[in-house]
Amino acid sequence: MPEASTIAAAGEAPARRGILRAELGETVKLALPMALTQLGQTAMLTTDVLLVGRLGADAVAAAALGMNFFFLLFIIGMGIVTATAPLAAQAYGAGDARGVRRVTRMGLWAALLVGLPSSLVLAMGEPILVAIGQEPRLAALAGEYLSTLLWCSVPALWLIVLRNFVSALNRPRSALWVMLAGIPLNALLVYAFVFGRFGMPEMGIAGAGLATTLVQIAMVLAQLAVAVWGKPFRDYCILARWWRADWPKLRQIFALGAPIFVSFLLEAGVFIAAVVLMGWLGTVPLAAHQIAVQIASVTFMVPFGIAQAATVRVGHAVGRGDAPAVRRAGWVAIALGTAFMGVMAVLLYVTRFGLPALFLDQAKPDSPAVIALAATLLIFAALFQMADGAQAIAMGALRGMNDVRIPMLLGALSYWVIGFTLAYVLAFAAGVGAPGIWVGLSVGLFCAALLLGTRFRRLSRRGYLPAVRR
Repeated sequence: MPEASTIAAAGEAPARRGILRAELGETVKLALPMALTQLGQTAMLTTDVLLVGRLGADAVAAAALGMNFFFLLFIIGMGIVTATAPLAAQAYGAGDARGVRRVTRMGLWAALLVGLPSSLVLAMGEPILVAIGQEPRLAALAGEYLSTLLWCSVPALWLIVLRNFVSALNRPRSALWVMLAGIPLNALLVYAFVFGRFGMPEMGIAGAGLATTLVQIAMVLAQLAVAVWGKPFRDYCILARWWRADWPKLRQIFALGAPIFVSFLLEAGVFIAAVVLMGWLGTVPLAAHQIAVQIASVTFMVPFGIAQAATVRVGHAVGRGDAPAVRRAGWVAIALGTAFMGVMAVLLYVTRFGLPALFLDQAKPDSPAVIALAATLLIFAALFQMADGAQAIAMGALRGMNDVRIPMLLGALSYWVIGFTLAYVLAFAAGVGAPGIWVGLSVGLFCAALLLGTRFRRLSRRGYLPAVRR
């Protein structure tokens, strides 16, 4: 007769598989609209690059400088307001509707406090780019682009806060519908303002920035309407007494958001620094780098959406005080994202020549050289796909546990001490050039995936749960 322990173990295995399948289903249901929303955002940027690319390699290179300078500052605000995601999810998991409202209201305040100074710095984009060694001709073009793009800083941050609010309530689809409406509107406006169509002035590269700003304003107004009047969001009354300061909650957002923005800055900043290094190598490497990064960023948006879902799922479990669910939510999300990026690695390798050709007018004399170099860089992008997805999702899971300071330090070690140092040495000291920069980026991402995954494993195994403030 079998022992009782053997029977119990035999019964536990199917039950455990059932729990994991249920977690996978909930993660996919939450992550899918989030990932599609992020893909939509990338589709807008890709549309900008495709249309601006018709103006030539100089325009693409200038757009690369302008976009990366904008995101360098935008990341600060994005990191701060991203703190509303775990805080709102934890409050929702704990059944604290008032806490969800307080987090969202103060998140809108934080976006304004950070976004306005960023816009002032963006207004000085051209002299700053010249001061860091970029060609004056490209810096002037980038300045034109930034002169119209800077007005979207605050609306774009507000949009993130509102997306975090609806996602914390397990209803991220409204953000997806808003994004889907924005994609064709963005393409239409970029085409109209860049080339002077439909009665609009021909503004060149500045037209792309203006179109992005107008679309971001339209999208935040649409998302706000959903959050205020849609079901079940209206029950939370997020704009009730919006003028009233909640200093403890605002301080909590900044305290949690500061390490998050530093983590974002460390990762994105190393790619932005790579743009500066590429600029030192010339226009062709810079344009090829921008195209390769734009393509790689499309695939990254899916694990980025899964990472957001991991933050919410882990945050809900933290709010409930359910340590096993925290561990389960994190590992299921990491496995899902890594598997997806494995497929994307193969796809990038196979299409490495065809995709860059879509971004340029091949009649231009420098287009063949840009396409060839971009195809080489995409080989490295294929190699780091799985590591990039794993590190992003592990970071998202840790964020759901309010664990942000140690991951920030691990990111600094991975992206900069290891990755950037290697990139610089290979590109310039060893003379490898643009491919050497991407080797360094790849190694940094692999290190981040290993260290952050180990950090989540250690915390989740010992059942760590942060205190949820009310």
